[in-house]
Amino acid sequence: MTQPDSPALPRRVIPLYAAETKVYPRSVTGRFANWRWLMVALTQLFFYGMPWLQWNGRQALLFDLEAGRFYVLGLLLYPQDFIYLAALLVLSALALFFFTAVAGRLWCGYSCPQTVYTEMFLWIERHTEGDRQARMRLDREPWSWPKMGRKCAKHGGWLALSLLTGFSFVAYFIPVRELAGQVMSLSLQAWPLFWVLFYAGATYGNAGFLREQMCKYICPYARFQSALIDADSLIISYDARRGEPRGARSRKQELAPQTSGAADCVDCTLCVQVCPTGIDIRNGLQNECIGCAACIDVCDQVMDKVGAPRGLIRYATENGITGQWSRKQMLARVLRPRVLLYGAALMALSLAFVFSVYQRDALLINVIKDRQVMARQVGEGEIENIYRLQLINRTERPLQLRLRADGLPGLQLLTQGAESISVAPSSIGTLPVQLRLPPNAGLASGAHPVQIEAQELGGGAKTFTAKAVFFVPR
Repeated sequence: MTQPDSPALPRRVIPLYAAETKVYPRSVTGRFANWRWLMVALTQLFFYGMPWLQWNGRQALLFDLEAGRFYVLGLLLYPQDFIYLAALLVLSALALFFFTAVAGRLWCGYSCPQTVYTEMFLWIERHTEGDRQARMRLDREPWSWPKMGRKCAKHGGWLALSLLTGFSFVAYFIPVRELAGQVMSLSLQAWPLFWVLFYAGATYGNAGFLREQMCKYICPYARFQSALIDADSLIISYDARRGEPRGARSRKQELAPQTSGAADCVDCTLCVQVCPTGIDIRNGLQNECIGCAACIDVCDQVMDKVGAPRGLIRYATENGITGQWSRKQMLARVLRPRVLLYGAALMALSLAFVFSVYQRDALLINVIKDRQVMARQVGEGEIENIYRLQLINRTERPLQLRLRADGLPGLQLLTQGAESISVAPSSIGTLPVQLRLPPNAGLASGAHPVQIEAQELGGGAKTFTAKAVFFVPR
């Protein structure tokens, strides 16, 4: 017995990829917007202006990779000083932990290069295509000469800013005046040209097209911020007790907001329209929120218009929202154990870093033992070890030095040439030396620790030392 054929069921296709919806952030003004633009001005004044700042006749901040010298104001660093870069990275991580524990993603909202350049690109976009509604309407229109003119003006501004950014970035590695001369004479070499275009292309793509996708999908910070904040961290929060049930107000409720019983949120969606990542903060804290506080500025303006108190969206803690705490009560919980631990570690390492840089020797001596002959007897039975000294001048002045050895009785240091040597400014010199012991030293065979000292001649003389090993043969 056969079963009747069942009717064919419709196939349901579930796509694994959804096209990204373009976000059109609305312009906003307010105290937090002013803070963001202040940070844009400060960071870009530093980034674009620092290569042009001169210090003692050279560029104040220059990382000369070809010569292996890094100039930071009056400080001269070599690849051997990589430990300072590692210390800066540790300090940056601790600072990120500290500020995130206190008030969430402050770095992302105000100082991150992605946020800063997106703000600058949006400024160009608004001045060429208009604000949010005008840009949305322009994108829906068919192509025409006016539309093409606006698009070309926008992308022309983006490209000009990107090229300036790429040029400024490379100017930290090649002296800016030399680089500018090559650009003006159209003689820029291949590698500098590549890096200018590469960094310009990265800026153009990240700030012009990827924008919020960098923050939502690529940057890892959004994924581990939840491990850095707790219920007492100040984050951008929506007060659901005040705002729900949301909805438009009647004219009578607007005139008497305190007695009408209506919720404060009028569901204008302006907080969504101004968000650079396109989220609705009323749904709670989300990984996509970068903490720019644009929603706070626009919501406060709406509250002023409807006659409700400000702070429907505000910086608040989870415990503060739940317990309806005052701002003073929430701020009292800022100095909790996690914040104190991060702050103490940050302060201690910062002081240690500054002290280490301040106490850094002007001369670094590397002692390289001759591996071909560990030790030998010369003359009338004297024991000789041969070394090569690498003298690294960490200053921009010449160093006149007198060398001597210490650590064993009767130990002598011999050099070829004059008694004193000179090391040119910002340079690395090498010098072969011999250490000799008299035949009657009476030392056991094996390795013996010694010191090689370089005494600076002239005013403010200082002695620099390096450890070495002297071998006595059997």
